[in-house]
Amino acid sequence: MTPATLLEHYDSGLQWPAAPSDDPAFDVAAGYRQALAVRDLRVARGEVPRGYKIGFTNRNIWPRYQVYAPIWGTVWNTTVTDCEEQGSVSLAGCCQPRIEPEAVFGMLSRPPRDASLQQLFDAIDWVASGFEIVQSHLPDWKFKAADTVADAGLHARLLVGRKRPVRSIAASAREFDALLAATQVTLRHGEQIIDQGRGANVLDSPLRALHHFLQELRQCPGAPDLAAGDIVTTGTWTDAWPVQAGERWSAAFSSPLDPLAIEFR
Repeated sequence: MTPATLLEHYDSGLQWPAAPSDDPAFDVAAGYRQALAVRDLRVARGEVPRGYKIGFTNRNIWPRYQVYAPIWGTVWNTTVTDCEEQGSVSLAGCCQPRIEPEAVFGMLSRPPRDASLQQLFDAIDWVASGFEIVQSHLPDWKFKAADTVADAGLHARLLVGRKRPVRSIAASAREFDALLAATQVTLRHGEQIIDQGRGANVLDSPLRALHHFLQELRQCPGAPDLAAGDIVTTGTWTDAWPVQAGERWSAAFSSPLDPLAIEFR
């Protein structure tokens, strides 16, 4: 499929007629080339990149989806919603949407090249609880890694909760890393507990997931570097769960992240 066709399916919410990976030559690198070409099309029509999402950082779900390494994609002014404790998100145009509770970072500055964890921590402004709504344009969420990259990193929507300045939470990367790794979440649909997880599920901590992403981003030809003001959502702490309009979901994070609720329309 061409970048224009990929964007048409993204806008319409219609499933793809076939997987790009049906072509043996279509690998992850080809997926990123397609994704960056779609990014150019979206910028050309007036959308503004807000940062990035990281996917498949939770090793616990790799066997379920048959994807065994993290991926990334762009998030947009048209897909990101900010709130405090509760937000409302439209699923219009989404294809087989699922919900993921995550930690989201806001960048204060561009991290230096070959940044250490401490230098990365110094470049972060805030952290927040978040819900990423992911989607797949292939039936039943059956795909290969290259397909997920071409499919906008599976990104559909992102709800960002209350932002906490990281230096009000921890004085060093070591302290921050350990704190987020130990943070827990309980995901509910209405009043029913659906899943539970913790920060350590995402490459041992959200900070380490961000560190891994930064290295991968800078190795991808043509990818714009991380910059001040960007937001990065770092991967689900639980499995991804199907959602539909009319539902209310919530995530009870332990300190230092705030609880977050979402209503779908």
